[in-house]
Amino acid sequence: MPSFDIVSEVDKHQLTNAVDQVNRTVTNRFDFKGVDAEVEMSDFTLVVRAESDMQVDQMLDMLRAALIKCDIDPLAMDIADKEQSGKQVKAAVTLKNGLDKELAKKIVKIIKEEKLKVQAAIQGEQVRVTGKKRDDLQQVMAMLRGKELEQPLQFNNFRD
Repeated sequence: MPSFDIVSEVDKHQLTNAVDQVNRTVTNRFDFKGVDAEVEMSDFTLVVRAESDMQVDQMLDMLRAALIKCDIDPLAMDIADKEQSGKQVKAAVTLKNGLDKELAKKIVKIIKEEKLKVQAAIQGEQVRVTGKKRDDLQQVMAMLRGKELEQPLQFNNFRD
């Protein structure tokens, strides 16, 4: 029986490339000359730090652009409030990796409401969709791409 998995993953290598690209841009930009500003990465958590609010906002915009270039959806970013500490302003950015239980339940509910001849089951941090026809599975993919969910989705492990 044909099946596929719905996941939400961030490619760590591409994320590293995006962070390096932002840091290179910051060192080369004229308005950041002599400013202590950088993006630090640890696992899927980023810390954007600079000397002013405006510079942090500019760096977040640069980060969004770099993520798009590296094929990472900016919807995966969860930006915390900015914190002032001494001369530095920091903003923590967490990248959502994996489907949480609420979103997985919401996806299963959306699939069931469409009344397609498929079954959806939550398996850890992914949702497995199975059906008799390949066309039904492709219909589910197209329908989920059209929905506005709070996290980017990828479809992998397609089996016929």
